[in-house]
Amino acid sequence: MADRFWEQPVESGPQPASGSRFDVIVVGGGPGGAAAAGYAAMAGQRVLLLDKAVWPRDKTCGDAVGGKSLLHVEELGVRSRIEASPHFSITGVLFSSPRGDELRVSRSDGQLSGYVLPRRQFDHIMFQRAAELVLQAGGAVMQGFAVREVVFDNAANGPDPGPGMGDLRRVIGVAGDTGDRARSLSFSAPLTIGAGGVRCPVATAVVQETYDGRMVDREKLHYSAAFRQYWRNVEGATADSGPVEFHYIDGVLPGYFWIFPIGGGVCNVGFGIALRDLELHDRKLRGLQEYIINEVPRFRDRFAQAELVAGSSRGWQLPLGSPRPGEKLQPRRAFGAGAMLVGDAASLVDPFTGEGIGNALLSAKLAMGHFDPEEHARGFPLEAGARYQRALWKRLGYELRNSYKIQRLSRRRWLLNWFIGKARRKVELRRVLTESLMSREAQASLTSPFFLLRQLLF
Repeated sequence: MADRFWEQPVESGPQPASGSRFDVIVVGGGPGGAAAAGYAAMAGQRVLLLDKAVWPRDKTCGDAVGGKSLLHVEELGVRSRIEASPHFSITGVLFSSPRGDELRVSRSDGQLSGYVLPRRQFDHIMFQRAAELVLQAGGAVMQGFAVREVVFDNAANGPDPGPGMGDLRRVIGVAGDTGDRARSLSFSAPLTIGAGGVRCPVATAVVQETYDGRMVDREKLHYSAAFRQYWRNVEGATADSGPVEFHYIDGVLPGYFWIFPIGGGVCNVGFGIALRDLELHDRKLRGLQEYIINEVPRFRDRFAQAELVAGSSRGWQLPLGSPRPGEKLQPRRAFGAGAMLVGDAASLVDPFTGEGIGNALLSAKLAMGHFDPEEHARGFPLEAGARYQRALWKRLGYELRNSYKIQRLSRRRWLLNWFIGKARRKVELRRVLTESLMSREAQASLTSPFFLLRQLLF
């Protein structure tokens, strides 16, 4: 691969005429959207892939591509491209407790747990591959296209019944422009995939405008805030393979601090915390991270000779996949007639780790498995969308519920100290932690009060 290929434009091919019809419209070219477009194109479907950005572009993130992603990047034909580009190979995870005890866990089979590489680089690989697949299948790709309107009808080719009409409303396409608001372009398809992240226009149109749902919960329990910087030469984090680090630190709990090397002596360094918990602190995200790096002795020493990469400080929000009590659709609505949502647009970020790429890729594959271009040629039906939602929660609900429980447990300083200290000494507990990298059943053990009590007492 050419040096720094991720700084080069991505070829979009010829632009479609306004009014063109496709099998699938995908709004958002990040990992979830690129995967949805790629899977659809590999199935022979004509896809329109839209993104408001123009490549090369950046995306603020922790940059980890976890083990759940490996199958999908292999299927989509991008794993070899990742491995041929600069990256960090994850061999395990290092946790530290508020009192400074450290615990290292790794996969028992010796296999990689994933990669770390900047999203500017990873997203370029994903989008470029998706564009190749889409164009090969006779579809189209548009960069710099802003969706201004999600277009609806009444599910019977009649006029849109309007906002708040729920099941009586069906998505039939989108309209927008490439910067010239005076010239609106419109496109139609039986299925529109919302993959535009936190502020995805399709998610907003379906969840909020059509079903009067909430994009952000009132209690702020299911949204997280995060802050990221890039640093060079952080002590102990300059290799090109090894563990990624999660640290729980007095003074900033219940948030956590991470150090994710990306290779070449550079690290993604950040801090994450639930929005509601952030309100407990008198400092903003940047201030909390500065406190850790400058005042906590074990990190002050590690960063003494490190250099902050200028302009790399970024904050963002994450829609968590934690279960909503009392809600029929979990974690929140991910479909409507004519539309499905994937990735962050469906609120699928892991509540404990903040990782969202793996769930974005998985949801993209699941979504496209519920669409049949022949059967659904006259419009993607509500029943198929409901089947997707059920399949999504059946696949992810178990681990998202467990992850949320672990996130809640991690708010207790004494429990973190006990758990990590105990795991250092106790083989069974360390084994469960290790297996939790791969096993949903092992994750469940970590949230079982009976398991924890047994470990505490014996």
